[in-house]
Amino acid sequence: MTKTFKKIKCGKLYDGIKPKLHENAEILIEGKLIKEVGHNLPCPENTEIIDLSDLTVTPGMIDAHVHPQYFYWKDVYASDTVFNSDGYRAIATAECARRTLLGGFTTIRTLGWAREAYELDVKRAIEEVHIYGSRMVVSSHVICTPGSHGDMTQVLRKNPYLSDYMASIYPAMGNGADFFTGVVRREKKMGYDFLKIMATGGFASPNDSPEDIQLNDAELKAIFDTAKEVKISSTAHVYAPELMQKLIGFGITGMEHGSLMDKETAKMFEDTDTYLVPTFCPYEDVIHPDPESIAKKDAFFRRKLELYQVRLQKGRETIINSKIKLGYGTDLVTVHNNHESGWEYNAWLSNGMDPFRILHAATKVNAEICEIDDITGSIEPGKSADIAAWGRNLLKDPDALRDCAFVMKEGRVYLAESRMDAE
Repeated sequence: MTKTFKKIKCGKLYDGIKPKLHENAEILIEGKLIKEVGHNLPCPENTEIIDLSDLTVTPGMIDAHVHPQYFYWKDVYASDTVFNSDGYRAIATAECARRTLLGGFTTIRTLGWAREAYELDVKRAIEEVHIYGSRMVVSSHVICTPGSHGDMTQVLRKNPYLSDYMASIYPAMGNGADFFTGVVRREKKMGYDFLKIMATGGFASPNDSPEDIQLNDAELKAIFDTAKEVKISSTAHVYAPELMQKLIGFGITGMEHGSLMDKETAKMFEDTDTYLVPTFCPYEDVIHPDPESIAKKDAFFRRKLELYQVRLQKGRETIINSKIKLGYGTDLVTVHNNHESGWEYNAWLSNGMDPFRILHAATKVNAEICEIDDITGSIEPGKSADIAAWGRNLLKDPDALRDCAFVMKEGRVYLAESRMDAE
């Protein structure tokens, strides 16, 4: 088989490793892999030259918190629970993976839901090149208890028969240590990449508080003991410092949100190298008050945001000023569509985060969180040729990652799409 070579000429290059932009660097690609990175690289005869000298080149970005099973973010609750079939949701998952790729995010980490979206099937179809889309790292079904943040049947509680039926087909929702031991073993058997635990209440669920602890110690111990036995990593939806500290004690790999972070808890994250994917974007309208945006939310959602506004603002400040290992993830289920991953860059940069810390989070750190850092996340020899390029100033423009100009995954070039006109 004839080897194929491509050489990318970069205007500027962020390699995912060093916090700097390399001027006029070149990337030599052989097949699906990066062969060499440097300046004035010699290359084999008939090498295809890709001139990106007017762009800033980066590793393909990674979104570490995606719920892909929706076409529109407004479909998340009642529509999803009641009206959308599993087939429709699987198609939505594939479309999210496709559009995310074209936006410069070559890998997505899905964070599960209670119902099937056949994410493993979509992942397989992409890997077998039946369809194209971002590389997928797939979570288990959300591991949760009845009435918790992960229990979407709450929207049906005025019809107990229908609510109970929907609950009966949620494979990871139940009670008791023995039940959750079985769940972990089942999810591992089915091939999920990691576990997702709904550990506290939330803002978008109607009947709880973000500080509610929704699994007891015996249930949590069963989950983590079994996860260690079957060798699968774990993350959790969590807001409250008390539970974050408890989860660190159980040996959790990382966490999502952490929006009510305090300094004591941040220090525990730092000391244990526990990662956090803070998902800034969904709470921008309360961190920087936007009454028009908040008014679109349900009344219970608005009440919670009002009650916790000050603590959310302080938590955001604590996270930014910490040395926590931060991953980049969007969680766009209450604002924006799930493939518009560049919005999170806007939120981080607008809140004063160092741009190189953001870029590092969205590339090398996220590859580590996804447990694929031997494959992607940086531009260096031997890594997959997952590459994106951007026309805007990555260090100053909050919309830079919403405006992809070039994308390559595993050495194949795709037609990049800007998200600047997306709603």
